[in-house]
Amino acid sequence: MTYERFMKIALDHAKVALLNNEFPVGCVITHEDDLLITSARTGTKGIDANEVDHAEMLALKEFSQMTKKIDPQKTTIFTTLEPCLMCFSAILLSGIETIVFAYEDIMGGGTSCDLTKLTPLYKERKISIVPGVLRSESVSLFKTFFGNSNNVYLKDSLLARHTLKLS
Repeated sequence: MTYERFMKIALDHAKVALLNNEFPVGCVITHEDDLLITSARTGTKGIDANEVDHAEMLALKEFSQMTKKIDPQKTTIFTTLEPCLMCFSAILLSGIETIVFAYEDIMGGGTSCDLTKLTPLYKERKISIVPGVLRSESVSLFKTFFGNSNNVYLKDSLLARHTLKLS
């Protein structure tokens, strides 16, 4: 499988989010390595920002309506930013077995959780994590977002400061 192919689609969603002054996260879910089955971009914008409308959660909501027809163990989720704890937990519960992300979230990423220390609902899940796919393209979008003084979401956060220091 060429991870770059689907990460480019996730990045396209992130670009649309950025154009709308939204947090630039795009997400794609594929089936059997070649069929795009759902995609989303974050719904996080300005003072109305919330912590539920993440791109992954929006894609997973649509995906949940398909799981009777699609084996989640044959699916992959692509996202332009490492999933947070909420999204990571939802991905685990969805049965998706592979997470591919572009840019690591040093402030809130959840993929480094030690699943063996969690309760059985989570620790019995098998998941593969592929970081850093098209990372520089994603970092560029986040630098643009955090560099725009009109964007207040996560302004002056650890992620914003870290991103703006990257060359």
